[in-house]
Amino acid sequence: MRRLVLALALVLAPGCRRESATDHMQLARDATFEKRPDEALVEYRKALDALRLDDSPQAAVLKARALKGAADVYRLELRKVKEAASVYKELIAQCPESPEALEGRVVLAELLRVNFRDLRGAIDQLTAALARNPPQGAELHYQVAKLYFELQDYQQCVLESRKLAERFATSAFVDDAVYLQAQALHMQSVQSQPGTPEVQRFRQEASRTYADLIARFPDSELAPHASFEMGKLKAEAGDNEKAIETWVQALKNHPDPALVQDAIARARRRIAATTPEGLDRQAAFDHKNRPAPRNSVEAVGGSAEEATRDHGD
Repeated sequence: MRRLVLALALVLAPGCRRESATDHMQLARDATFEKRPDEALVEYRKALDALRLDDSPQAAVLKARALKGAADVYRLELRKVKEAASVYKELIAQCPESPEALEGRVVLAELLRVNFRDLRGAIDQLTAALARNPPQGAELHYQVAKLYFELQDYQQCVLESRKLAERFATSAFVDDAVYLQAQALHMQSVQSQPGTPEVQRFRQEASRTYADLIARFPDSELAPHASFEMGKLKAEAGDNEKAIETWVQALKNHPDPALVQDAIARARRRIAATTPEGLDRQAAFDHKNRPAPRNSVEAVGGSAEEATRDHGD
C-alpha cells in the first residue's frame, strides 16, 4: 500500500507531471521573447503533437495559435521565408476559419508578392481573405488592384479600383483607388495601337478620372500628382499649350516643383521646335489686329492708288 501511495505521489508531483499543449505554448512564447527561436519552434511542435488526437473546439483554437506562432518565428526571428510560407499554408489548410488563418493569408500574400514574385498567388490569398469580410477590407482590396497593375492587367485593375470605390465609399483608400484607376486607364492608352480611337478614348477617360479625384478630394496628397498626370496626357495628345497651363496650376502645390518645371521646359522646347523661325506666335493668332488682305496690284508691289486709277473703284 505504501508503494502505491508513493507511486501516485511521484506521478502527481509538479516536477513530474505531463506537460499539456497549453504548457508548451507558454514555453514557446517565453522562448520567443527570450530570443531563443529554435527552442520556440520545438515547443510549438510539441504543442501540436499533444493536440493531434484532440477534436475539441479548444484544441482547434490552440492548434491555430501554435501554427501561427511557429510561422511567425520562422518569418520574424529566423528570416526563413520558405519555411514560414510552408507553415502559413499549413495553418490555412488545417484551420481555414480561424482568425489566425485570416492573418496568415494576408502575410502569405505579402511573402508571395515580395519574395517569390507570385502575384497571382498573392491575389488568390487576398481574395480569399476578402471573402471573410475583414475589418481591413478596403486596404486588402486596394492591394488586389495594385497587384493587377503590377501584372499589367490594366483592365482588371480598373475594375477592381472601381469596385473598391463603390464598396468602401467612405474609406481612406478611395482617393488611392481613383488615382490607380486613372493610371491604369492611362497605361491602356499607351498600350493601344497608335492612331486608333481607343487611344483617345482611354486618354479622355484617364483625364476625367484624374479630374474627378481633384474635385472630390482637393486636399488629398494625390491631387497635385493628378494635375501633373493630366498635363502629361495633354502633352501626349500634342497639345503642349494646354499641358503647360495644367502644369502651371500643378506647380502651386506639387511636392516636386523641379519635376513640373522640367516638364514645362520640355514642352516649351517642343513648341519652339515646331514654330517657323521668325514667326510671331501672338501676331499669327491675333485675328483682330491682322491687316486687311492686299489686292492683286499691291501683291506685286503696287499701291492702292494705282489699283484705283487702273481698275476703278
